[in-house]
Amino acid sequence: MLGGSFNPAHDGHRMVSEVALRLLRLDQVWWLVSPQNPLKSPQDMAGQAQRLIWARAAARHPRILATTLEARLGTRYTADSLRELAQRYPRTRFVWLMGADNLDQVRRWQHWTRIFASVPVAVFSRSPYSLKALNGIAARRFRARRIGLCGAGRLADMVPPAWVFFRNPWHPASATAIRAGAGGPPKPGPLKPGEFKPGEFKPGQTMPEPPATD
Repeated sequence: MLGGSFNPAHDGHRMVSEVALRLLRLDQVWWLVSPQNPLKSPQDMAGQAQRLIWARAAARHPRILATTLEARLGTRYTADSLRELAQRYPRTRFVWLMGADNLDQVRRWQHWTRIFASVPVAVFSRSPYSLKALNGIAARRFRARRIGLCGAGRLADMVPPAWVFFRNPWHPASATAIRAGAGGPPKPGPLKPGEFKPGEFKPGQTMPEPPATD
């Protein structure tokens, strides 16, 4: 699961999700388009329905699913969303995905230690936050539970707290920069070989039925 405002979603979100699918051996990545990030001002925030449209346009992959699931759950904080999901889908193994910028400031999140206690966490490098994040409160608190990259493919099966840090290639896309630019999110970049358009399926591939979509 990758939570966020997605205001708007962009190719950086998709790149991180594709890395997660491959290295963590996930079945799907859910983009949880939040009703309203408690740490962000609603002034520059597009409506959730519009942000969901942007997210689905940016995902462009049959195993990346954008959803307003948190609105249906009636939850505002990540820790509460994870608790509700665990109760509703007890047989599903979840992994929480976040960028290094969020690892750096996760200490400001409501009940943040419950997040690490609830699900394994995968953190992705993001300039210029990575070094600070790895020396921050959360990384130090759970330092003994950090696993090496060689074990990343087994992360979803590990008992939390367990987390991994990926030194993935940096993607320059920024929602803030996009909003400050041409007045709205640009169209996603051109498809590369092997990528998918929305709704397309890889020949011969069976798409697993998601337990929760909009």
